[in-house]
Amino acid sequence: MAFCQGNLGYSFASRSPVSDLIIERLPNSLFLVGFAYIISVLMAIPMGLIAAIKRYSWIDNLSTSIAFFGYSIPPFFTGLLLIIIFTVKLKWLPFIYDANLEINDWQSLLEQIKQSLMPIIVLTLYKTAVLMRFMRSSVTEELRHDYVRTAYSKGLNQYQVVVKHILRNAFIPVITLIALDIPSIFTGALITEQIFRIPGIGSLLIESIYRSDTPVVMAITMIYGILIVSFNFIADLTYSWLDPRVRLK
Repeated sequence: MAFCQGNLGYSFASRSPVSDLIIERLPNSLFLVGFAYIISVLMAIPMGLIAAIKRYSWIDNLSTSIAFFGYSIPPFFTGLLLIIIFTVKLKWLPFIYDANLEINDWQSLLEQIKQSLMPIIVLTLYKTAVLMRFMRSSVTEELRHDYVRTAYSKGLNQYQVVVKHILRNAFIPVITLIALDIPSIFTGALITEQIFRIPGIGSLLIESIYRSDTPVVMAITMIYGILIVSFNFIADLTYSWLDPRVRLK
Protein backbone atom coordinates (compact mmCIF):
# COMPACT_ATOMS: atom_id res chain seq x y z
CA MET A 1 0.00 0.00 0.00
CA ALA A 2 2.84 2.40 0.83
CA PHE A 3 4.43 1.69 -2.56
CA CYS A 4 1.18 2.56 -4.37
CA GLN A 5 1.06 5.85 -2.46
CA GLY A 6 4.57 6.76 -3.62
CA ASN A 7 6.24 5.97 -0.32
CA LEU A 8 9.31 3.96 -1.38
CA GLY A 9 11.12 4.22 1.92
CA TYR A 10 14.40 5.93 2.74
CA SER A 11 17.88 5.30 1.41
CA PHE A 12 20.31 3.67 3.83
CA ALA A 13 23.22 5.66 2.37
CA SER A 14 21.85 9.20 1.98
CA ARG A 15 18.89 9.04 4.40
CA SER A 16 16.83 10.70 1.63
CA PRO A 17 13.45 9.46 0.37
CA VAL A 18 13.96 6.93 -2.39
CA SER A 19 11.27 8.62 -4.49
CA ASP A 20 13.25 11.87 -4.43
CA LEU A 21 16.41 10.09 -5.60
CA ILE A 22 14.55 8.47 -8.48
CA ILE A 23 12.78 11.68 -9.53
CA GLU A 24 16.10 13.54 -9.44
CA ARG A 25 17.79 11.08 -11.79
CA LEU A 26 14.86 10.10 -14.00
CA PRO A 27 15.04 13.05 -16.48
CA ASN A 28 18.61 12.17 -17.50
CA SER A 29 17.69 8.56 -18.27
CA LEU A 30 14.47 9.54 -20.03
CA PHE A 31 16.27 12.05 -22.24
CA LEU A 32 19.25 9.94 -23.28
CA VAL A 33 17.77 6.45 -23.42
CA GLY A 34 14.41 7.66 -24.73
CA PHE A 35 15.92 9.78 -27.48
CA ALA A 36 18.26 6.96 -28.50
CA TYR A 37 15.39 4.47 -28.60
CA ILE A 38 13.21 6.73 -30.75
CA ILE A 39 16.06 7.10 -33.24
CA SER A 40 16.62 3.32 -33.16
CA VAL A 41 12.99 2.53 -33.97
CA LEU A 42 12.85 5.12 -36.77
CA MET A 43 16.02 3.68 -38.30
CA ALA A 44 15.60 -0.05 -37.67
CA ILE A 45 12.09 -0.53 -39.06
CA PRO A 46 12.72 0.91 -42.55
CA MET A 47 16.24 -0.59 -42.70
CA GLY A 48 14.94 -4.05 -41.79
CA LEU A 49 12.03 -3.73 -44.20
CA ILE A 50 14.19 -2.65 -47.14
CA ALA A 51 16.82 -5.29 -46.36
CA ALA A 52 14.14 -8.02 -46.41
CA ILE A 53 12.56 -6.83 -49.65
CA LYS A 54 15.95 -6.35 -51.36
CA ARG A 55 17.39 -9.63 -50.10
CA TYR A 56 21.01 -10.39 -51.03
CA SER A 57 21.46 -6.97 -52.63
CA TRP A 58 24.15 -4.49 -51.61
CA ILE A 59 21.56 -2.71 -49.44
CA ASP A 60 20.82 -5.94 -47.59
CA ASN A 61 24.51 -6.75 -47.19
CA LEU A 62 25.30 -3.26 -45.90
CA SER A 63 22.37 -3.20 -43.45
CA THR A 64 23.14 -6.70 -42.22
CA SER A 65 26.81 -5.82 -41.74
CA ILE A 66 25.91 -2.72 -39.71
CA ALA A 67 23.49 -4.75 -37.61
CA PHE A 68 26.05 -7.49 -37.07
CA PHE A 69 28.64 -4.90 -36.07
CA GLY A 70 26.30 -3.15 -33.64
CA TYR A 71 24.97 -6.38 -32.14
CA SER A 72 28.34 -8.10 -31.73
CA ILE A 73 30.33 -5.31 -30.10
CA PRO A 74 29.31 -4.73 -26.46
CA PRO A 75 28.24 -1.17 -25.53
CA PHE A 76 31.10 -0.69 -23.06
CA PHE A 77 33.65 -1.33 -25.83
CA THR A 78 31.83 1.00 -28.24
CA GLY A 79 31.72 3.70 -25.57
CA LEU A 80 35.42 3.39 -24.77
CA LEU A 81 36.26 3.42 -28.48
CA LEU A 82 34.29 6.62 -29.02
CA ILE A 83 35.97 8.23 -26.00
CA ILE A 84 39.41 7.36 -27.38
CA ILE A 85 38.58 8.73 -30.83
CA PHE A 86 36.48 11.82 -30.13
CA THR A 87 37.78 12.83 -26.69
CA VAL A 88 41.37 11.67 -26.36
CA LYS A 89 42.51 11.92 -29.98
CA LEU A 90 40.33 14.57 -31.62
CA LYS A 91 39.26 16.42 -28.44
CA TRP A 92 35.87 17.20 -29.95
CA LEU A 93 33.46 15.82 -27.35
CA PRO A 94 33.49 15.60 -23.53
CA PHE A 95 33.17 12.12 -22.07
CA ILE A 96 31.84 13.17 -18.62
CA TYR A 97 28.18 14.12 -18.64
CA ASP A 98 27.31 17.36 -16.82
CA ALA A 99 23.78 16.97 -15.46
CA ASN A 100 23.84 20.50 -13.99
CA LEU A 101 24.25 22.16 -17.37
CA GLU A 102 21.48 24.72 -17.92
CA ILE A 103 20.39 25.58 -21.45
CA ASN A 104 20.19 29.37 -21.60
CA ASP A 105 21.61 30.19 -25.03
CA TRP A 106 22.91 28.60 -28.21
CA GLN A 107 26.30 27.93 -26.64
CA SER A 108 24.83 25.94 -23.75
CA LEU A 109 22.56 24.09 -26.19
CA LEU A 110 25.61 23.15 -28.24
CA GLU A 111 27.36 21.89 -25.11
CA GLN A 112 24.32 19.77 -24.24
CA ILE A 113 24.31 18.25 -27.71
CA LYS A 114 28.05 17.56 -27.57
CA GLN A 115 27.93 15.80 -24.21
CA SER A 116 24.86 13.75 -25.22
CA LEU A 117 26.16 12.69 -28.62
CA MET A 118 28.39 9.77 -27.66
CA PRO A 119 25.98 8.11 -25.18
CA ILE A 120 23.16 8.37 -27.72
CA ILE A 121 25.34 6.89 -30.47
CA VAL A 122 26.30 3.94 -28.26
CA LEU A 123 22.71 3.19 -27.29
CA THR A 124 21.35 3.78 -30.81
CA LEU A 125 23.87 1.49 -32.47
CA TYR A 126 23.07 -1.48 -30.26
CA LYS A 127 19.29 -1.07 -30.16
CA THR A 128 19.07 -0.40 -33.92
CA ALA A 129 21.01 -3.59 -34.61
CA VAL A 130 18.69 -5.70 -32.46
CA LEU A 131 15.47 -4.22 -33.84
CA MET A 132 16.67 -4.34 -37.44
CA ARG A 133 17.58 -8.03 -37.21
CA PHE A 134 14.12 -8.82 -35.84
CA MET A 135 12.40 -6.68 -38.47
CA ARG A 136 14.31 -8.22 -41.37
CA SER A 137 13.73 -11.76 -40.12
CA SER A 138 10.04 -11.13 -39.57
CA VAL A 139 9.43 -9.56 -42.99
CA THR A 140 11.47 -12.27 -44.73
CA GLU A 141 9.31 -14.91 -43.07
CA GLU A 142 6.11 -13.18 -44.19
CA LEU A 143 7.28 -12.87 -47.79
CA ARG A 144 7.22 -16.67 -48.13
CA HIS A 145 3.54 -17.03 -47.26
CA ASP A 146 0.83 -17.77 -49.77
CA TYR A 147 -1.18 -14.62 -49.05
CA VAL A 148 1.67 -12.50 -50.41
CA ARG A 149 1.65 -14.35 -53.73
CA THR A 150 -2.13 -14.07 -53.81
CA ALA A 151 -1.94 -10.32 -53.28
CA TYR A 152 0.53 -9.94 -56.14
CA SER A 153 -1.62 -12.14 -58.39
CA LYS A 154 -4.57 -9.79 -57.76
CA GLY A 155 -2.61 -6.96 -59.34
CA LEU A 156 -1.52 -5.11 -56.20
CA ASN A 157 1.77 -3.26 -56.44
CA GLN A 158 4.64 -3.80 -54.04
CA TYR A 159 3.77 -0.80 -51.87
CA GLN A 160 0.20 -2.02 -51.33
CA VAL A 161 1.33 -5.56 -50.57
CA VAL A 162 3.98 -4.46 -48.08
CA VAL A 163 2.02 -1.75 -46.27
CA LYS A 164 -1.45 -3.31 -46.20
CA HIS A 165 -0.56 -6.97 -45.77
CA ILE A 166 3.01 -7.77 -44.78
CA LEU A 167 3.71 -5.06 -42.21
CA ARG A 168 0.73 -5.84 -39.99
CA ASN A 169 1.87 -9.45 -39.53
CA ALA A 170 5.59 -8.65 -39.46
CA PHE A 171 5.13 -6.13 -36.67
CA ILE A 172 3.90 -8.72 -34.14
CA PRO A 173 7.32 -10.04 -33.00
CA VAL A 174 8.81 -6.55 -33.29
CA ILE A 175 6.09 -5.12 -31.05
CA THR A 176 6.96 -7.78 -28.47
CA LEU A 177 10.62 -6.73 -28.50
CA ILE A 178 9.74 -3.04 -28.26
CA ALA A 179 7.38 -3.71 -25.35
CA LEU A 180 10.18 -5.47 -23.47
CA ASP A 181 12.65 -2.67 -24.23
CA ILE A 182 10.52 0.36 -23.35
CA PRO A 183 10.85 -0.20 -19.55
CA SER A 184 14.60 0.22 -19.95
CA ILE A 185 13.93 3.85 -20.95
CA PHE A 186 12.65 4.49 -17.42
CA THR A 187 15.28 2.42 -15.63
CA GLY A 188 18.28 3.72 -17.56
CA ALA A 189 21.22 2.12 -19.34
CA LEU A 190 23.43 0.46 -16.75
CA ILE A 191 26.67 0.18 -18.70
CA THR A 192 26.44 3.37 -20.76
CA GLU A 193 25.61 5.53 -17.77
CA GLN A 194 28.62 4.13 -15.92
CA ILE A 195 31.01 4.78 -18.82
CA PHE A 196 29.98 8.39 -19.40
CA ARG A 197 29.29 9.19 -15.72
CA ILE A 198 25.64 9.96 -16.41
CA PRO A 199 23.64 10.43 -13.16
CA GLY A 200 20.67 8.38 -14.28
CA ILE A 201 18.58 5.56 -12.87
CA GLY A 202 21.01 2.92 -14.13
CA SER A 203 23.98 4.45 -12.34
CA LEU A 204 21.83 4.91 -9.23
CA LEU A 205 21.04 1.19 -9.27
CA ILE A 206 24.72 0.21 -9.61
CA GLU A 207 25.75 2.59 -6.83
CA SER A 208 22.99 1.28 -4.57
CA ILE A 209 24.08 -2.32 -5.16
CA TYR A 210 27.67 -1.45 -4.25
CA ARG A 211 26.47 0.30 -1.08
CA SER A 212 23.96 -2.43 -0.17
CA ASP A 213 21.26 0.24 -0.27
CA THR A 214 18.38 -2.22 -0.26
CA PRO A 215 15.41 0.23 -0.38
CA VAL A 216 16.71 1.90 -3.57
CA VAL A 217 17.46 -1.44 -5.26
CA MET A 218 14.03 -2.81 -4.33
CA ALA A 219 12.24 0.31 -5.55
CA ILE A 220 13.97 0.36 -8.95
CA THR A 221 13.49 -3.36 -9.55
CA MET A 222 9.85 -3.12 -8.49
CA ILE A 223 9.24 -0.23 -10.87
CA TYR A 224 10.98 -2.15 -13.65
CA GLY A 225 8.82 -5.21 -13.00
CA ILE A 226 5.61 -3.15 -13.03
CA LEU A 227 6.63 -1.50 -16.32
CA ILE A 228 7.40 -4.85 -17.94
CA VAL A 229 3.98 -6.24 -17.01
CA SER A 230 2.23 -3.04 -18.11
CA PHE A 231 3.89 -2.79 -21.51
CA ASN A 232 3.44 -6.50 -22.16
CA PHE A 233 -0.27 -5.98 -21.56
CA ILE A 234 -0.23 -3.06 -24.01
CA ALA A 235 1.57 -5.29 -26.52
CA ASP A 236 -1.13 -7.96 -26.13
CA LEU A 237 -3.77 -5.34 -26.89
CA THR A 238 -1.78 -4.25 -29.93
CA TYR A 239 -1.73 -7.82 -31.29
CA SER A 240 -5.52 -7.82 -31.66
CA TRP A 241 -5.30 -4.62 -33.70
CA LEU A 242 -2.50 -5.84 -35.95
CA ASP A 243 -3.89 -9.34 -36.51
CA PRO A 244 -7.69 -9.74 -36.66
CA ARG A 245 -7.27 -13.44 -35.83
CA VAL A 246 -6.12 -12.48 -32.35
CA ARG A 247 -9.01 -11.60 -30.09
CA LEU A 248 -8.71 -11.07 -26.35
CA LYS A 249 -11.73 -12.44 -24.51
